[in-house]
Amino acid sequence: MATIDLSPSHLIERDGLLLYDPHRERPTATVDIVIPVYNEEAGLEESIRRLHSYLTQQFPLSWTITIADNASTDRTWPIACRLSLLFDGVRAVHLDAKGRGRALRAVWSRSESPVVAYMDVDLSTDLAALLPLVAPLVSGHSDLAIGTRLAPTVRVVRGPKREAISRTYNLLLRAALNAGFSDAQCGFKAARTDAVQRLLPLVVDEGWFFDTELLVLAEHNGLRIHEVPVDWVDDLDSRVHVVSTAKGDLLGMWRMMRAFVRHNGSLPAGSFESVEPQQRPFLEQLVRFGSIGLVSTAVFALGFLLLAGALGHVLAAITSFALCSVLNTAANRRLTFSLMGRTHRLRHVARGLVVSSLPLAMMLVTLAALAALGSTATLTALAALTVVNVTTGLLRFVLLQRWVFRSPS
Repeated sequence: MATIDLSPSHLIERDGLLLYDPHRERPTATVDIVIPVYNEEAGLEESIRRLHSYLTQQFPLSWTITIADNASTDRTWPIACRLSLLFDGVRAVHLDAKGRGRALRAVWSRSESPVVAYMDVDLSTDLAALLPLVAPLVSGHSDLAIGTRLAPTVRVVRGPKREAISRTYNLLLRAALNAGFSDAQCGFKAARTDAVQRLLPLVVDEGWFFDTELLVLAEHNGLRIHEVPVDWVDDLDSRVHVVSTAKGDLLGMWRMMRAFVRHNGSLPAGSFESVEPQQRPFLEQLVRFGSIGLVSTAVFALGFLLLAGALGHVLAAITSFALCSVLNTAANRRLTFSLMGRTHRLRHVARGLVVSSLPLAMMLVTLAALAALGSTATLTALAALTVVNVTTGLLRFVLLQRWVFRSPS
């Protein structure tokens, strides 16, 4: 067994964090992979050896493994230090207080790597998913990335009880917090360091709810979350206490719901200027706009036909077009121009309504002309309104691109 050198050159204490890093002179790695541990003396060495071997032989990016011991009472800390001494690229940190979220916060907030990640010490996730997890972060395509065990193509080995709890939890997140991601609890996540360090001051939880809170806040602030289907084999020796964890998660959801009602949880505008989504190519924007336009036209036609008998052509056109305009603006905001979250959303909606007033005015003029000609057929009116919709489409696209969704800068 290697002797652990606890000399000041290897051991650093700062802000309540004890860092043991015999190899700290090496260049900053691209990805800092954190392994949070609590009383894991039995399986820690085997997992780190396996992870180190995989990264050395198959992972193309530079990396660091950080073993984050949060107040273990067994031999986890000395084992972590010995592994740091044995393997290049491995370091260990120790916190005096327990909590997985606390450990991740401590390491991520100090990391100098452009991408930070974490995985459970049992390595339940297939390591082949690590590169697909971090690649869109390195390229700047996404801000956070998560593994999901709920995609149709994954292979998951776990008991029916845990499967039911996981699916119920994620359904609750969708219902209570309007979460758009599929699997909040998978212990396999990564983030751009600049993005996560801005979010961390907003995260309250220090335990198991930390992951969920971080993801919900990221989505709330308009960050891009990438999902990677992962194969998963449950750890039979898991230390998670289901009842206490579920209680904490429910309290966390309730706290976040109250915070959002009070308009808390948002960062100042411009906080993520360095990770703003890149504009889609012009041709792709045009294709997406056209596809959304076809769907909107079909919905408008259906609404007009259903309402024309009861409301008359004018009111049916106004009602159906108003509904389609709101949906069309929202869809183009997200799908065509890659804008998400609440930043400038009210301004986008208001400008979208102004743009929509132009084709609506032309529709009313068209209906007036038909009435003057004595044409009262609903299908004739619908055909004329559809022509107006299509012919004003290009003008609407230009206005959306150049005015409605244009960055203030």
